[in-house]
Amino acid sequence: MTANPVKETPLKILSCLPGLLLLSACSFSTDQSDDAPDGQSASAPSASAGDPLHFADAGGPAVAFEETPVLRAQVLLDRLGFSPGVIDGEEGQSYDAALRAFQLSRGLDESGKLDQPTLAAMQEWSDVPATRLVTIPAAFAKGPFFPDLPDDAAKQAELPTLGYKNLMEALAERFHTTPDALVALNSPDTKIGAGKVIRVPNIADVAPLAGTDERDWSATLQKLGVASKQPTASKLVVDKSEGVLKAYDADGKLIGQFPATMGSSHDPLPIGQWTIKGVSHNPEFHYNPELFWDVSDDKDAQLLPPGPNGPVGVVWIDLSKPHYGIHGTGAPDTIGRAESHGCVRLTNWDAARLAQMVKPGVKAVFQE
Repeated sequence: MTANPVKETPLKILSCLPGLLLLSACSFSTDQSDDAPDGQSASAPSASAGDPLHFADAGGPAVAFEETPVLRAQVLLDRLGFSPGVIDGEEGQSYDAALRAFQLSRGLDESGKLDQPTLAAMQEWSDVPATRLVTIPAAFAKGPFFPDLPDDAAKQAELPTLGYKNLMEALAERFHTTPDALVALNSPDTKIGAGKVIRVPNIADVAPLAGTDERDWSATLQKLGVASKQPTASKLVVDKSEGVLKAYDADGKLIGQFPATMGSSHDPLPIGQWTIKGVSHNPEFHYNPELFWDVSDDKDAQLLPPGPNGPVGVVWIDLSKPHYGIHGTGAPDTIGRAESHGCVRLTNWDAARLAQMVKPGVKAVFQE
């Protein structure tokens, strides 16, 4: 398969949204493992105007727009590390959980609602708008894209990467949202393509990594809007009852929370205490049919290429329990509403952020 060049396209849904009951592949092994950077701050220098992946602010509104309190709260929560999942202006389980995490961090009543004390606490960032108008950079728009990604593992193994299907999907991941939400933020006849202006959730640009860049990780972070410098996590807690992964620092302070899909009736979450063994950026996936209850053992094992639409997304955080880990997904809107093969699945942007927070030896507690 060859990648199609990007053309200016009306802003509409370019691919069908996945079903709600998707099973992510989990039984995984890789030889590519490296320590995550030991970041101390969630802030990082912004990408400069000369950076090819910089989304320059564009003046003049494309359509009349008035932000809603929920959309604004979702953007702020995401920027603070208390992920609401996809930013879509809708209330739901992941949004409520993110609000509770923010409220806990500020010593507020954990109502899970956008109440007056919570709104007052968010006034600290009153100068941060919920959306911005940006110009799509040519380097981002050129892909490559793969509109006809096959479902068959043998055919996937023949591809150079399991990349985005189209520019719409890539833009949605960059701004932590969905194609549907991008359509809602813009006029239906808005064009997408290099040099075109589009309204997006206000997820800031980040600068490239300094120094050695392995496996295109710097560009991956830029394409996901994830800063390389993050607070350091000393302990993770995967809470099945709440449907979230929580990150704590050495003082026991909650410094990050992400909605997660975890296990199924066939492959339940492995309750217990585990240890992070390593972090693999843009990993290949060792597909072994014998490890999946819903795949025939007659199928051949395959080595699948890396990519955001691969079975484990852009990152694999390896655990001390064999074949189990924390990873990304190519279907971010299914997080918390689907099943997995026992692993812990996050959006690609949340998984990338977590990867910058952890290193080998960090404890990961899985609890009911």
